[in-house]
Amino acid sequence: MTLFLINILLAVGFTIALESFTLSTLLMGLFIGYGALWLTQPLYDDNRYFKRVPSFIHLGLFFIKALFISTLKVVWDVITPSHINRPGIIRLTLDARTDLEIMLVANLISLTPGTLSVDLSEDRQILYVHVMFLEDIETARQEIKNGLERRILEVLR
Repeated sequence: MTLFLINILLAVGFTIALESFTLSTLLMGLFIGYGALWLTQPLYDDNRYFKRVPSFIHLGLFFIKALFISTLKVVWDVITPSHINRPGIIRLTLDARTDLEIMLVANLISLTPGTLSVDLSEDRQILYVHVMFLEDIETARQEIKNGLERRILEVLR
């Protein structure tokens, strides 16, 4: 977390030095600050920051892609006379264990059109998910586990 704060301070210093207080300048400062910290990586004991940032970017890009594709599916189902949806509820065994991990998995599933987190078992190991386009139960499980959940755990662990 210390390297993240240093990166933020470098980005703020970059925006102050350029006297351009815009979001694009701040993002450019974050990118340049990350590069500077990466070049000095051997000076730090903890290198998790350099693994988490790319994992976070991959998670964001994966979520945006899933959001776009599922939105198109839902829109197509709404505007066409014949419906392609086959709703169902699947049981998903979670690898996520902490409150934050479970909350992120459940919320990102619910934010994606066509899926909704319905319930969490009392032992917090099984998440029930409503899927609007359920062709194959095992395929839907694997898409969530190997896609969203795996990427969230890469960021947080």
